[in-house]
Amino acid sequence: MTAERGNGLLFIITAPSGAGKSSLIEALMNDDPRLKLSVSYTTRAPRPGEADGREYHFVDEPTFIAMLERGEFLESAEVHGFRYGTSQAVIRDALGRGEDLVLEIDWQGAQQVRALHPGCIGVFILPPSVAELERRMRARGQDSDAVIRRRLASAEEEISHAPEFDYVIINKEFEIAKQDLQAIIRVERLRQARS
Repeated sequence: MTAERGNGLLFIITAPSGAGKSSLIEALMNDDPRLKLSVSYTTRAPRPGEADGREYHFVDEPTFIAMLERGEFLESAEVHGFRYGTSQAVIRDALGRGEDLVLEIDWQGAQQVRALHPGCIGVFILPPSVAELERRMRARGQDSDAVIRRRLASAEEEISHAPEFDYVIINKEFEIAKQDLQAIIRVERLRQARS
């Protein structure tokens, strides 16, 4: 199932927790009506302000396992003790309609998708520093100290995979990072149109 000319573009956006990935994607989606966000499935509970079907499809563990066993996921991973997966049918149908699609997934899922869709575009969002990453996590006020420590410990592993991506953006200043992300989308659309 590779991306063919004339199909939609598949953008994978990855970052360690707290790097600003979700905020950047939200801003990108608000500014570009041609982009669609693929909503992943997860076994984690919704955070305050999240709605089922908007940020994620929130399902329990048995439901997720059943979907996994039926082969419904293009990719799946366990991250920080919770399962995440991307619907194969949603991706196939959207790309077939020529839609440009954004996947907000971790580096493990990105590797799986890139193996099946070698034409996809990978973008890794980096924080300016680990200290800033920790500050952002604490400022969100959503996670306990133990969860923050666990996320910081895994951030190093995640960051080590940044060179595997087509583009790397350092999210030091939000507006500049957003403009960088928009520029990537524009250049990839132009590259696709020229071929």
